Amino acid sequence: MQTDLEQIETPAFLVDEALALRNIAAFQARCDAVGLKARPHIKTHKLVRFAKAQLDAGAIGITCQKIGEAEVMADGGIDDILITYNIIGASKIARLRALQGRLKHLAVVVDNAVVVQGLSQGFADSATPLNVLVECDTGAGRCGVQSPEAAADLAAMIDAAPGLRFEGLMTYPAPHGAAKAADYMKKAKALIEARGIACDVISTGGTPDMHSAETQGIMTEYRIGTYIYNDRSLVAYGTCTHDDCAGTVVATVVSCPTPTRAIIDAGSKVLTSDLLGLPDHGYVIGYPEVKIVGLSEEHGTLTVDPSHPLEVGQKIRIIPNHVCVVSNLLDTIYIQTEAGPLEVVKVDARGRVL
Repeated sequence: MQTDLEQIETPAFLVDEALALRNIAAFQARCDAVGLKARPHIKTHKLVRFAKAQLDAGAIGITCQKIGEAEVMADGGIDDILITYNIIGASKIARLRALQGRLKHLAVVVDNAVVVQGLSQGFADSATPLNVLVECDTGAGRCGVQSPEAAADLAAMIDAAPGLRFEGLMTYPAPHGAAKAADYMKKAKALIEARGIACDVISTGGTPDMHSAETQGIMTEYRIGTYIYNDRSLVAYGTCTHDDCAGTVVATVVSCPTPTRAIIDAGSKVLTSDLLGLPDHGYVIGYPEVKIVGLSEEHGTLTVDPSHPLEVGQKIRIIPNHVCVVSNLLDTIYIQTEAGPLEVVKVDARGRVL
C-alpha cells in the first residue's frame, strides 16, 4: 500500500481497501469450493460499506453480536442477519421485534430456557415467528449448551414455544476444534431429527482455522470476522502473513527520551491492551526489532535499536494484536481506496454494544 502518511492525523486506523477486498474474495472462494455458505461477522469492520462488499462477493448474509450493530446494518439496507448472542430483557426484545419487521431473514441464538421464554413472550403474537438457533459449546468454553442431549432438549423447547421457529445449531469451536465440533453437531442433529424437528442450519466459524474450513458432512455455513483485515495474532497463529494485514494503526513518534526508548501517540485507547498471548502490543512495519512494551491511555512505549533509530515527528504503521477492538475505538478511519484517494470514513456501528 502506497499512502502519504503525512495526510493522516494521528493516532489513526488505516485500511487498505484493495487488500481487504482480496481477503474477502479469498475466503469466499474457499467456501464456494467446499460447499459452505459464508456469513461474515461485521464486528471487525463495523462498516456497511464492507458488509455490502462481503455480500457482493457471495455471502448469504451477515453476523452481528449485538442488536445495535444489526440495526445499523439494517439501516444500510442489509436484510439477512444472524445475531449470535443471548438477548435478554423486554426492551431489547422489543427492538428485536422491530428489527425483524425490516428484514428478509433474522435469526438469534439461545443456550438456556430463560432466554427462550423471554423471546417467546415477546414474539408470541407476531405474524412471523422468530428464527432461533441453539448455541453449542463444542470446546471453546464460552456460551453454549454442554451436550448434544441438552441441545436436543432446548431445540424441542423452542419448537414448542409460541412465536419461535427452531432453525438449527450454532457453535464457535476452539482453535483446531473442527473435528470435535462436527462430531457434537452430528449427534445433536440426529437427536433433534429423531424428535421430528427439522434442523436446517448448522453454523460454525472462526478465522484462525479458515483455510481448513469444510462442511465435514454436517456444517452448512461459516461465520468469519477478523479475516477481512487480519492482525498480528493471526500472523502468530499462522493463518496469514504481515502482507495480508489490511488494517494498521498509524502513530507519530512524539518523544525519544533515550537512544533505546521512543514514545508514540497511540496508547490503549487506540491499540487496545489486548495481548492475545503475545509478548507486546503490536508489530511495527519496517522495524521488526522494535517492541511496543507498554501502553498507558495516550502513550505507547517502544524499545528501539539505536542502530535503527526512530525520530521525533516520524509516522509509523503498526499491525495491532487484535484489530477488531481497534475498529470500535475510533469514530472515523482512513481508507486507502482502490482508486487511489484517501478517504475519511465514519465507523457506522462504532460503540453499538447494546
